Amino acid sequence: MRLLLVEDSRDVAGILFDYFEALDYELDYAADGRQGLTLGLENSYDIILLDVMLPGMGGFEICAELRQQGITAPILMLTARDTREDTLCGFGQGADDYVIKPFDLNILQARIEALVRRVHPERFQQTLRCGSLQLDMRTRDSNSHND
Repeated sequence: MRLLLVEDSRDVAGILFDYFEALDYELDYAADGRQGLTLGLENSYDIILLDVMLPGMGGFEICAELRQQGITAPILMLTARDTREDTLCGFGQGADDYVIKPFDLNILQARIEALVRRVHPERFQQTLRCGSLQLDMRTRDSNSHND
């Protein structure tokens, strides 16, 4: 899964990189808003994690611009801005989810996968079949059935 992380805190970015790279996610990173917007417009991502308070250009602005430019990848706002108004603003600008810091990494992963599953359900298919061969992707067990 390819993920864009736009986050100015190197500590938060480091934690997220360690966690998601261990799960074989491919991550791109921007430490400021303008770089994040450029990466979001120039590349294809399965999901974009976007902080709100960023140098150069704010996350709400980036989200709105990505949507205006036709970017349909799910956008998850990941921010310390926790008011009702901030949350509504994020959704109003086109965000698909809004997660407040601090957050649980397992729950963040589940939310990311839920958003991506809606766009790319085939990536979360549990059983692969080819002829009489079946492979359970969760357990990695295979068996064949003769019909």
